[in-house]
Amino acid sequence: MATNPSDFDKPTAVDRTFTRVFGVLLTLGIGLAHNYLLEVRGRKTGRIYATAVDVLTLNGQRFLVAPRGRTQWVRNAEAGCGVRLRKGRHTEDVRLRRVPDEQKPEVLKAYLDRFKLSVQRYFPIPAGSPVADFTSLVDRYPVFELLGNS
Repeated sequence: MATNPSDFDKPTAVDRTFTRVFGVLLTLGIGLAHNYLLEVRGRKTGRIYATAVDVLTLNGQRFLVAPRGRTQWVRNAEAGCGVRLRKGRHTEDVRLRRVPDEQKPEVLKAYLDRFKLSVQRYFPIPAGSPVADFTSLVDRYPVFELLGNS
């Protein structure tokens, strides 16, 4: 697990292959309601990069959490004005609002509890832990609220 806020856990070859295959399925419109292909413009190259993400809905708001830390998609999203969520023919351009650290524990807990099968390995505490246990983790995980069209 990355411990420095600027670090991230690099995906393994298996992770990269799974993401590519899952990305193809999402492009075809196949996936659960919370699965999307996130497209973001590269901050240096200007190229469009895509990765599969889980969008969390909590109290009527939607959130993106980066369970691997400040990955390249996070850095690209921070440098740009927004991202695109895609599933099949449906696309949605959204702006991102960085969630302040004091609001992250509730979102991180809900994210881990909801998606524990796919993200538990990135968290040093188990799903079902109390919200207070997430306070010490807020600097490790970028969290964004999804806002209307960009």
